Amino acid sequence: MEPLSVVLYQNDPGTAKTLAVSLSQHFESVHLASSYEEVRPAVARHRATALVLDLETSGPDEVRRLHHEFPALCIVGTHRLADDKLWAETMSLGASDICEPRNDDVVRSLLHRRTRHAA
Repeated sequence: MEPLSVVLYQNDPGTAKTLAVSLSQHFESVHLASSYEEVRPAVARHRATALVLDLETSGPDEVRRLHHEFPALCIVGTHRLADDKLWAETMSLGASDICEPRNDDVVRSLLHRRTRHAA
């Protein structure tokens, strides 16, 4: 299986650190974007194959822009209060999954994507 390079952006530094530690146990490289403005350059610079994106800060329109600019990028959005409407809208704009910003949920979503892509 090809190595997965992940860019992670979470507005809350504690959540970002916790997710980064968890993701680094499963993926070859995890790069933190420390601000919303650093997401695009980090994806390009690290040739990321996946992005974990805080939807509470960025929103569905950013998913659309990123999916358009990086069509092969797996975008997993995180939101503490995601409902069916947000999930459907964000998925229709190019996200691969939406989940709460919890370690197990995010890792499971990315591992599932990697397994599907390899098959």
